[in-house]
Amino acid sequence: MAKQQAEVKGAVNKKVKMTPSEAIVETLVKENVKEVYGIVGSAFMDMLDLFPTAGIRFLPVRHEQSAAHMADAYTRVSGVAGVVIGQNGPGITNMVTSVAAANQAHTPMVVISPSAGTPTIGWDGFQEANQVSIFEDITKETVRVTHKSRVADCLRTAFRIAYAERGPVLYDIPRDLFYGELEDYILEPSQYRTDKRGSGDPASIEKAVELLKNAEKPVIISGRGAVDADGVDTVAKIAEHLTAPVAVSYMHNDAFPADHPLAVGPIGYMGAKSAMYTLQEADVVLAIGTRLSVFGTLPCYDIDYFPKNAKIIQVDINPRNIARTHPIEVGIIGDAKATAENLYKELSKAMPNGVSNQACLEKVSKRKQEWDEELVELAMEDGNPINPRRALLELSKALPEGTIISSDIGNVSSTANAYLKFNQTRRHIAALTFGNTGFAYPAALGAQLAEPDTPVAAIIGDGAWGMSLHEVSTAVEQNIPVIACVFNNKSWAAEKKNQVDYYDNRFIGSDIEAPDFAEVAKSMGALGYTIEKPEDIGPVVKEVLEQKKPAVLNIFVDGTQLAPPFRKDALHMPTRLLDKYKHLDYGVWGK
Repeated sequence: MAKQQAEVKGAVNKKVKMTPSEAIVETLVKENVKEVYGIVGSAFMDMLDLFPTAGIRFLPVRHEQSAAHMADAYTRVSGVAGVVIGQNGPGITNMVTSVAAANQAHTPMVVISPSAGTPTIGWDGFQEANQVSIFEDITKETVRVTHKSRVADCLRTAFRIAYAERGPVLYDIPRDLFYGELEDYILEPSQYRTDKRGSGDPASIEKAVELLKNAEKPVIISGRGAVDADGVDTVAKIAEHLTAPVAVSYMHNDAFPADHPLAVGPIGYMGAKSAMYTLQEADVVLAIGTRLSVFGTLPCYDIDYFPKNAKIIQVDINPRNIARTHPIEVGIIGDAKATAENLYKELSKAMPNGVSNQACLEKVSKRKQEWDEELVELAMEDGNPINPRRALLELSKALPEGTIISSDIGNVSSTANAYLKFNQTRRHIAALTFGNTGFAYPAALGAQLAEPDTPVAAIIGDGAWGMSLHEVSTAVEQNIPVIACVFNNKSWAAEKKNQVDYYDNRFIGSDIEAPDFAEVAKSMGALGYTIEKPEDIGPVVKEVLEQKKPAVLNIFVDGTQLAPPFRKDALHMPTRLLDKYKHLDYGVWGK
């Protein structure tokens, strides 16, 4: 073993002879990859055989879509780029949805994509697909291995781009190129990529400081970039220096501690009114580490809160995101932490005493209190059998401080945006703007692998659960003690709400008949509970946490207590022109 370690160490300074599979695995080791997610396949078996000796755990899932969701969440919690792999053709194409989701979530990831062997490319052979073209629009880059001598070089390129551009990269390798011999270096990541992103253009920093110095009602929006850069503490220093309220960007409720006196909560769909009313009044907005997505800044609760006349200072690592959705006054390209530190340093020089604004602190406190009271009041309305808001409230009280919570897409999952509060970063793992169902549970599994000793729970609707419950087998097999909180209202409730509001309660395709999820969980070897009373949620969560086993909570909630439609901006009351459909026209039934 000592000799093997010496050989690898020496390879940093000189080329060594190795097989392509060995070169790939040693590059993964240098990149601190501990787990690779996927389903076993003949295409990469030569490489797979090396994993145990290399100290890499292959984590087999039940469907490859789950693999990339797991890797996505693992990366968000650990900061280390996730790696997935599958059989060429169907194994890789099964990952399209989850890789696209990671791409819109700005999550570094490497997709090792075995493809048809070089002698047979283009013959439409068994399990052949043009994987590169399929993934071109949903990754930051597709890197093709063109010769066995370049397998390590191309993999290093994949990691470099994944970290630099914050997203997935496809590493496509013909299956025969895992075999043979090559000579190459085994490099340290510092030799081929850098984590230093810069702290912003000095002139832009100066202009931003001047705007903040003269602002009467500055508001900060802290986003995922601040979390990834470990810069939230510095965001707090800026906020305290300016006495500026801080909102968090859509579904990044962990981007600023909820218990901070200046925290006002999340913006975006089903966010916090306290954040929206505060942002509405802003004259200067400092957006740190957020692209200010269109969906994440749409009006909510009939509050058109995103300020039209405020001067926006936007800090983002990606130049493409600067002013992409909202006109700005100052754009600063740089790492969220480094740029925030630079801003704070220059603000301290320009405003040595900062801003003391007790009235602002009192207003923030009052608005948060009013919003919290409204949330509780809404939750305490009776439901049949449980008001979904009440279930969210009880769950938020039952889960211990520091719990990682993943959330899916859907009516109840999105309502959770109003109830989830975090005081630490890397705790909120949401499906984000790709909006695919079936995300939360495999994501929770990946988050649990990143922090084995931390409680992890997933908030999922029964529709999304139908897409992910097969991974309970993975959780049991690998002993991953995630709590799946399935909100069962027997419907695709987000779409049902559209049919209530826009289609006169004509429910087509939105009702769900399903087996007893608790019994299914038990048959798969997990703990299973059916909950029909809100007061049972706390004791069940306590029991599950003590047992430290995979668990499924089948929580029956009222299917008539629904949040507003997701896309009011994109929906219209129906009109019908042909006589046979006239009775479906809003003009007929809406009178």
